[in-house]
Amino acid sequence: MTSTTTGVAGKTRVRISALSRFADNDRWLWRAMLAPAILYIVLLVGFPFLLSLYYSVSSVTVASQDMHFVGLENFRRIVESSTFWLSLQNTIVITAVSQFFVLVFANILAAALIVDFRGRWLVRFLILLPWVAPISLGSIGWLWIFDSIYSVINWTARAVGLLGPNEWPIWLGEPTLARASIIIVNVWRILPLATIIILAGLSSIPRDIHDAAEVDGAGFWRHQFQITMPLILPITLVALLFGIIFTFTDMIVVFVLTRGGPYDTTQVIASWAYFTGIQGGDLAGGAAISLFLFPVLAGVAILFLWLAGRTEVT
Repeated sequence: MTSTTTGVAGKTRVRISALSRFADNDRWLWRAMLAPAILYIVLLVGFPFLLSLYYSVSSVTVASQDMHFVGLENFRRIVESSTFWLSLQNTIVITAVSQFFVLVFANILAAALIVDFRGRWLVRFLILLPWVAPISLGSIGWLWIFDSIYSVINWTARAVGLLGPNEWPIWLGEPTLARASIIIVNVWRILPLATIIILAGLSSIPRDIHDAAEVDGAGFWRHQFQITMPLILPITLVALLFGIIFTFTDMIVVFVLTRGGPYDTTQVIASWAYFTGIQGGDLAGGAAISLFLFPVLAGVAILFLWLAGRTEVT
């Protein structure tokens, strides 16, 4: 019994010693720590991306098992489609306009939340809720808000006298209002994340800098544009980059609210790829459409990270 216990204890000490040597070996420790993230990227990002590349130059469909190489035929067919250019325009406009309002409102909210007041934790929690809630569930809620009959916006506007007896906007039935509705939902969705990121940047600014500016007689606007905004510019660029990526690649908002209608006027690249490849059964065409997102997002990411790095250095 004693020899058995001694043997188990010896093996345990050997394992602990081996783990200690591994933990002290910087050459292998960082590789082991990065391995799960690399595996995640390879399986959930790399493999689908390579599969999309393979599908985009083939004739694969859902209804047929025959598949042969067609080269750039799918890309040529997509570029010649008027729906592609309309979807690309909608994607760029919706992303640009929504991120503009996100940055404006996020800076206002972050500046308000940095001040200490009673119930600040509750306000922060409520602001974060749209980001925590599932986007599909939130979009369904907005679908009811924009409903053509029961829209709370229309009924409230009529109650306060903003709408006449014969005025009743159809939010999701008119192209301009439908685009505006999608922008509103995207702002509502991304705003909490941008606010938290900018709030973290504001919290990292040393108090001595603010005190020195007050001593020098800096007013509110000079304080904001010459001190606060330059110091939080790197983290603001990171918040903007996340917002662009999430909005540019999102199809859930369009799918739930308008399904690309009316008459494809609210179609975006991501939703058009889904309708073409999954609902339409043209896997090759859907893969080719989705690949148009990659060079744009890669270029934006490289540009923003380069700008953030330069602003940190300067």
